[in-house]
Parts: sequence; C-alpha cells; structure tokens
Amino acid sequence: QVQLVESGGGLVQAGGSLRLSCVASGRTISTYGMGWFRQAPGKEREFVAAISRGGSSTRYADSVKGRFTISRDNTKKTLYLQMNSLKPEDTGVYYCAATSGSIMAVATSYEYWGRGTQVTVSS
Repeated sequence: QVQLVESGGGLVQAGGSLRLSCVASGRTISTYGMGWFRQAPGKEREFVAAISRGGSSTRYADSVKGRFTISRDNTKKTLYLQMNSLKPEDTGVYYCAATSGSIMAVATSYEYWGRGTQVTVSS
C-alpha cells in the first residue's frame, strides 16, 4: 500500500505562485515514479508533470513547461510542484500519483492516488 496526501493549494491571482506538496507513506516511496495530474471543471484529468524514482528524469506537459518545476525528497517522502506565473487555465484539482513502472504521461499508468488539492487562479 501507498498513501498519498496533497497540500498547498489555494486561491492566487494570475501571475502568482504556489507550491504543492505530496507526503507519502506505506511502501518505500523511493521505488516509485511520481507525478502530478489536474482536473479542471468539465474537463478530463490531464497530465501535468512526472519525476523518476531517483529524481534524475522529469517530464512536463507543454502547457506548463518553463513555469512549473517538479521535485522530490525521498528522505522526507515528499513530492513537490512549484508553480510560477500561474494562469486562470491552471485552475483545477491537483492530484499526486505514484507508479511502480515508468513515468508515463497518462493517468492509467499510475497505481496510487491522493484525494487532491484545489488550485484556483483568478484573473
């Protein structure tokens, strides 16, 4: 079992920043790749960013590349997403996920999920 709990969401104006955190417990999280997904109102859940188990490889959606940074601290069992230059279209519920396989950019590749944290960007 892997349990994931997100935090750090909130309300921010366009151009602002937020840092999301995801704390893991249960099985050794350092053996899992991890990612962030988001779901906007009326939209499908979409890939945001992912990071390999050792942190040496990262992947970003084109819509966030250059603005968001994913990182992890395996000692603290925590995943982070630094979000800068936020836009209204970044609004949605952000989910942390873990996979025992490769860090694919599709939700079906991830085995464990947190309950999400709300991010709202106003214009």
